[in-house]
Amino acid sequence: MSELANIPWRLILPLIVLQLILMAIALFDVFRHKKTNGPYVMWIFIIIFGNLLGPILYFVLGRRQA
Repeated sequence: MSELANIPWRLILPLIVLQLILMAIALFDVFRHKKTNGPYVMWIFIIIFGNLLGPILYFVLGRRQA
């Protein structure tokens, strides 16, 4: 447990919050539109397991333009 005390939480916590917010918005968008570039189930896995890069990739490459 002493290793957790040495982690700079002030630097890591904003990244974790940003990741969770991006993931929630991207998942909401996938479930709302269902029309993506590629299978939408694949994008769900990329968003969930892609950490911070997954939602960004979805918004750049995965969304189908109207």
